[in-house]
Amino acid sequence: MDRETEDVLDVVGARLRALRRDRGITLADLAVTTGVSESTLSRLESGQRRATLELLLPLARTYGVPLDDLVGAPRTGDPRIHLKPIRRFGMTLIPLSRRPGGTQAFKMIIPARPEPLEPTPRTHEGSEWLYVLNGRLRLVLGEHDLTLPPGEAAEFDTSVPHWLGSADGGVVELLILFGLQGVRAHVRAGPASQP
Repeated sequence: MDRETEDVLDVVGARLRALRRDRGITLADLAVTTGVSESTLSRLESGQRRATLELLLPLARTYGVPLDDLVGAPRTGDPRIHLKPIRRFGMTLIPLSRRPGGTQAFKMIIPARPEPLEPTPRTHEGSEWLYVLNGRLRLVLGEHDLTLPPGEAAEFDTSVPHWLGSADGGVVELLILFGLQGVRAHVRAGPASQP
């Protein structure tokens, strides 16, 4: 067994004990819930017994945590996207990609408001492409004040003062592609050329 695996396994017991104590669960209660004997759980927490998948799966289910979190496994380039909403300027941005330095994808949700907000255009470096999924988006872009219904898209240089909001006070959902270096979000293809 390699050193990295040994290191992960060496701290599992202490991690399991801390999790159980944080949850206020006794070894006896945990044994009933998981079907693993109290003595096995005690030896697992004290490091006298090595963690196995057979022991860890019922513990992960009981605690409601991913197996990787339970054992503190090192990151392995997990390809799944873990959505963690970001709240900015009263809106919610849900990252759909996590490639550093490249084009970033987000779902944006603009909440309903009884009173429309006064536009406060901002600028920053980059290029943005957006597509309205639901609701009516108000896009203030430089001197233009546009209303985009579902199915409409816009692309613009973010160094132009811009602001996004609801056109009618309702919820707006949209997809956004943002490139910091001003990379355009799409390529227009023409008809195939004839030889």
